[in-house]
Amino acid sequence: MTSDPADLTAADHLDAAREMAATNRPLLAHLLAEEAARRTTDPATAARIRAAFPHPAPTREETD
Repeated sequence: MTSDPADLTAADHLDAAREMAATNRPLLAHLLAEEAARRTTDPATAARIRAAFPHPAPTREETD
């Protein structure tokens, strides 16, 4: 791995997202996957990456 974040590839980010998901860190996994998707040139692949790591925001109901 490199020490310069600009040198990281989509695959690097996706590997890190998988690692974060495996260690029960869904928000970090989502953020890393978003970066992987952003660095992917194929829109279909980017969509699959985003679908695999959805935002883990809890469902919230508004009350009066």
